[in-house]
Amino acid sequence: MATDVAAGLLERALRLALRAPSVHNTQPWRWRLRPREVELHADPVRHLPGTDPDRRDLVISCGAALHHLLVAVAGFGGAVEVDRVPDPEHPYHLATVRLVDGEPDRAAAALFGQITRRYTDRRPYSPEPVPAAQVAALVDRAHAVGVVAVPVTERAALTAMTEVLTEAAREQRHEPGYLAELLMWTRRYADAGDGIPPAAVPVRTGQWDEPHLQRFPSGLLSPGRQPAPAGGLLLVLATAEDDTAGRLAAGEATSAVLLTATRAGLATDPLSQAVEVPSARKGLRAALHLPEHPQLVIRLGFPTPGAPPLEPTPRRPLTAVLLP
Repeated sequence: MATDVAAGLLERALRLALRAPSVHNTQPWRWRLRPREVELHADPVRHLPGTDPDRRDLVISCGAALHHLLVAVAGFGGAVEVDRVPDPEHPYHLATVRLVDGEPDRAAAALFGQITRRYTDRRPYSPEPVPAAQVAALVDRAHAVGVVAVPVTERAALTAMTEVLTEAAREQRHEPGYLAELLMWTRRYADAGDGIPPAAVPVRTGQWDEPHLQRFPSGLLSPGRQPAPAGGLLLVLATAEDDTAGRLAAGEATSAVLLTATRAGLATDPLSQAVEVPSARKGLRAALHLPEHPQLVIRLGFPTPGAPPLEPTPRRPLTAVLLP
């Protein structure tokens, strides 16, 4: 592949990678683009210390962007090799992706058309259950990048998870700086290119005293406090190690699961709040008897029939995230 063709392919792929989901839609990534390779760096300026004190969300968000990039490159016909966490002396340098000769990854290319269709849907879902075959496909997608995906199907575990998520929301509310970050990223100025538009956060009463400070739905499968008997599903992503490499892999698995779910006609909603509080992580491990470390919870299900389409959340231009 000629150098100018390779550079053009990577630039087009990067523009699609910018559509990856991220905590509060902060888009906390920077990219260094070269003729035949691109580096992914976490952006410490966009780290949310009140929400994400151990930088878990930061790295998971970047992992989702990395997987979006790999899907886009494969969709454009390119083959790559990836060096993840290449230099411990530079912890914000998370990956280097190089174009190589060869055939594109077919599994990644199959998800190419879903990048522009995926969005986060925080509304209630249809009671229609997710077929077991589709759940298995999501589990397999996560496993392909070395991440365990655990569907929560038993009512006792679901009840325990609901309690964990509710308590996490209550506890996090009192973390220093958390509410300020919440307001900052859900009250962005016009044309900011980032943050969560108010229209994307459905109003749900009875969870917080101040509705205007309410974050996002706590992960319940129905508007009430009891888990729904059918319908939406909670999928927990977990890794063997709770380090940068594990969190990066969790982000890649998040992207893979979300894009696969989108292709199956499912709505999705990543719930990072469930793992931002240490007690909630311990609670998830206990509720699910997990030896691995929970990294993210994804709520998914069929959209409610007749639900209006959601407006896409904004994205920053490529020029704003390129490193010299």
